[in-house]
Amino acid sequence: MAGLRYPGAYVATTPDKPAVIMAGSGESVTFAELDAAANRLARTFRSLGLDVGDHVAVCMENRVEFAQVQWGAHYAGLTYTFASTRLTPDEIAYIVEDSGARVVVLSDAIATRELPPAGGESGDGATGPTMLERLQAQLDGRGVRFVTVGETAEGTDNLFDLAAAESPEPIPDAVEGIDMLYSSGTTGRPKGVKLAVSGKPLGTTATIALLGEMLLGMSADMVYLSPAPMYHAAPLRWVREAVALGATVVIMEHFDAEATLAAFDRHRVTHAQFVPTMFIRMLRLPDEVKAGYDLSSLHAVFHAAAPCPPAIKRAMFDWWGPIVYEYYAGTEGTGFCWCTPQDWLDHPGTVGRSLLGELHVVDEQGHEVPVGEEGLIYFGGGGTFEYHNDPGKTAAAHTEQGWSTIGDIGRLDADGFLHLTDRQSNMIITGGVNVYPQEAENLLASHPSVADVAVLGVPNADFGEEVKAVVIAAEGASPGPGPELAAELIAHCRRHLADVKCPRSVDFRDELPRHPNGKLLKRLLRDEYWAGQGTRI
Repeated sequence: MAGLRYPGAYVATTPDKPAVIMAGSGESVTFAELDAAANRLARTFRSLGLDVGDHVAVCMENRVEFAQVQWGAHYAGLTYTFASTRLTPDEIAYIVEDSGARVVVLSDAIATRELPPAGGESGDGATGPTMLERLQAQLDGRGVRFVTVGETAEGTDNLFDLAAAESPEPIPDAVEGIDMLYSSGTTGRPKGVKLAVSGKPLGTTATIALLGEMLLGMSADMVYLSPAPMYHAAPLRWVREAVALGATVVIMEHFDAEATLAAFDRHRVTHAQFVPTMFIRMLRLPDEVKAGYDLSSLHAVFHAAAPCPPAIKRAMFDWWGPIVYEYYAGTEGTGFCWCTPQDWLDHPGTVGRSLLGELHVVDEQGHEVPVGEEGLIYFGGGGTFEYHNDPGKTAAAHTEQGWSTIGDIGRLDADGFLHLTDRQSNMIITGGVNVYPQEAENLLASHPSVADVAVLGVPNADFGEEVKAVVIAAEGASPGPGPELAAELIAHCRRHLADVKCPRSVDFRDELPRHPNGKLLKRLLRDEYWAGQGTRI
């Protein structure tokens, strides 16, 4: 197994080494236990009718079984989608239907979550259906099999009970699976970023692990901390690859600033990944709290997902030293920019130079612009992808030359370092989570009290940005513009969308800036809210 990178490659040498440890509960699985569980689960997925390339959808919180289910799907050669635990039944059902998943794995906490009664009203002691009941009703007749992890929910089988009857031996000729993560778009519905199953044997395509080795000194000797929800692209992939290297991964059930420092100290963490909001929360801890933990084991930390305010990054350098790295990439995997601490100090605000894919910055006519000028960012010669069930969106993201974009605006400096300046799609990044406003705009526009609406990101000291709705109230709306209607509109959104996508506040105006052709000039609104805040990225 020399050179292979997956849990089973370490069973012969370090079977009792922890592969995954939960930071809060202390629950753990060794490499031998993880490999056996993955083999059993791979066989279980096959017994449920899934073959190489078929799709499984999973919704669970950070827990020790997360890695086992992920590796089980990976060992089975499946395409696997992990959905946010914050999604509504409508949103999860859409992903299941769009992906064609025939098996849905839910944690017991998700399956038994009680939903508000129909209409969002809750009478005396009234409760609505559970998440599982709502999903079963919405997906009735679609041939979807529901299984649960943890306590067995009524109407399902327990995935690990099914797996207990299977052999822990590998599936003959097993090939690697692949994730298909959903990235929202300006049309309002998320789209799956589809990457092809490689068809190669287990442990032969750990590309991110190779990057980690080259850029951050990652190895089997490291201890890697993951503080974010595992269903996001970066935690899902980097945790998988850290385990593939034979390292121990410490997963936090939920991010907490002081608990992060305690985990560094207790587990002698060497590597970790964050989003800038987490830096801000840790920096705000009292000095005596920060001084109470030993962080000397830290070798390298890195961040992505959202721009880091320069003052925050400098403060992290002052606290942890020059060990804070940054990368810029997308779920689509078309390119990869890397920024070392020295790179950032020499080119403040940069997200780095490209290591995967050739950078092109082009104008609205598709022509490359001179160094220093802004344009739409494309990668050429990098990874390939398509948006599942959306050839139009796939084509729109590519040029005739085969370059591809994820919709960001930026510029290159004279040394080839990329600087982001805007987001073509008006994407909002709140606490490291990508939010596209079109879904909330569409929903609010259909409300009888709304004549016109714009949803955008505005400054938030903790999260970088927060979601705000700017509304023109319909004539005769009752209640009229004011706190009562604002609360009603926010509640209306939350009945249909994950809370992170919903406005935290509503402003009322008499008009919105629109071009004579009807196009909303959202940049003018953003400029008002971001005035005095520095560049909005």
